[in-house]
Amino acid sequence: MTIQSRMRLLPGDEVKLYEGNEGDTYEKALLSFGINPDTILIFYQGKSIPQDSELLEDIVEVVSTCSRG
Repeated sequence: MTIQSRMRLLPGDEVKLYEGNEGDTYEKALLSFGINPDTILIFYQGKSIPQDSELLEDIVEVVSTCSRG
């Protein structure tokens, strides 16, 4: 079964849509966008979510913990 999850990237407020398979993780989704999962934090309604969690939420906030400069 196909799933969708939106990720709001902060800073920048860009929204990415991930389409994948049931059982996919946030780590897999982030890697598909070229984002290193070790450089971000994931939040859903203010609560932290581990990157190896299965994609269940419809939209999460992905906060960069590294400077890109």
